Amino acid sequence: MDKAAIIGIGMTKIEARRDDWTFADMAFEATRKALEDAGMTIGDIDNVITTSNDFWDGRTISCMAVGDASGASDKNVSCVEGDGTFGALYGLARTLSGSYGTTLVTAHSKGSQSVSSLITNAAFDPIYNRALGLDMIGACALQASAYMHRTGTTARQLAQVSVKNHGNALKNPVAQLGMKLSVDDVLKSEMIADPLHKLDCSPVSDGCCAIIIANEDRAKKYKGKPVWIKGVSMCADAYFFGDRDLSTAASLSKAAKQAFAQAGINDPSSQIDFAELYDAFSYQELMWLEGMGLAGDGAAGKMLEEGAFDIGGKLPVNASGGLLGGHAVIAAGLYRIAEVVRQIRGEAGAYQVKKARTGLAHGVNGLAGQSHCVWILGKDK
Repeated sequence: MDKAAIIGIGMTKIEARRDDWTFADMAFEATRKALEDAGMTIGDIDNVITTSNDFWDGRTISCMAVGDASGASDKNVSCVEGDGTFGALYGLARTLSGSYGTTLVTAHSKGSQSVSSLITNAAFDPIYNRALGLDMIGACALQASAYMHRTGTTARQLAQVSVKNHGNALKNPVAQLGMKLSVDDVLKSEMIADPLHKLDCSPVSDGCCAIIIANEDRAKKYKGKPVWIKGVSMCADAYFFGDRDLSTAASLSKAAKQAFAQAGINDPSSQIDFAELYDAFSYQELMWLEGMGLAGDGAAGKMLEEGAFDIGGKLPVNASGGLLGGHAVIAAGLYRIAEVVRQIRGEAGAYQVKKARTGLAHGVNGLAGQSHCVWILGKDK
């Protein structure tokens, strides 16, 4: 693929509740940080992509609440509804089109002002499924059970993901929910939807993230340390639950293979140095790793027990704490991209992984991983 880089990142601290901030306040803060990081002014930005969701924001055309704060005045601006990785994919497409040299992408969410069970219930088919009262937690509990049944993954292995990622979040000043836990702490926490305990589930969060994408020529003009985009792909699976095998992640496998091919990666388990995955629930880290071929089918739990996914392990996963450490819904995937950039630059501080030349960032849209977006970022072009 043509060369483009991420040259600026800005993240607000992920918090349980920010009543003192509007959506615009968050977007302005993240945008300001990204511009400062890149050594740019808003005048250096050619176009803006905002990523939001009307249901989560509680208003129609939710992008209008953050357009000006994202620097969109007098610029071409477009809106994406969904996870921030998909907004960034659209921003990359605009940059590579040749029409724009730089693109600013923002994504925001205030889960504290939402009722997630009602919002995610509305994602189900209105004729056959919605009236059953299912929400995202119930859907993912069904998926966790199917995955565990197929692979033999245990509840203790799921709990160990929670222990690892909450522990990693203690080292990340941007994370919301760092905790020192034991496996028994997780298993003794409230059962939310079998087999998912409270500490298997990501928290309700507020936050905003921004990144700046530049083509090769423009990337050289600013002080920001460019992290090069090596490959990107997304793929969507069937909408109806009954039309797909919940125990596998077919759309993720396809997206990952396409992203790896673009990046020239033929052995991802050895060529990917670390990963930031969309772990809204503990089982997802293991299931997504297997779906992308970063772990053998049913082998991720054993690798976890052996320390392979620890910060000092063979393949550090969610060194930042992931979504279990803070889940600003729409912004979650864009935070993953920003965290990979931070690692590749060597700026992750206490949670810096030793080898960070090639990293993977991942985002999800839809119920129980209906669609996935995979990014491969690298230190070199």
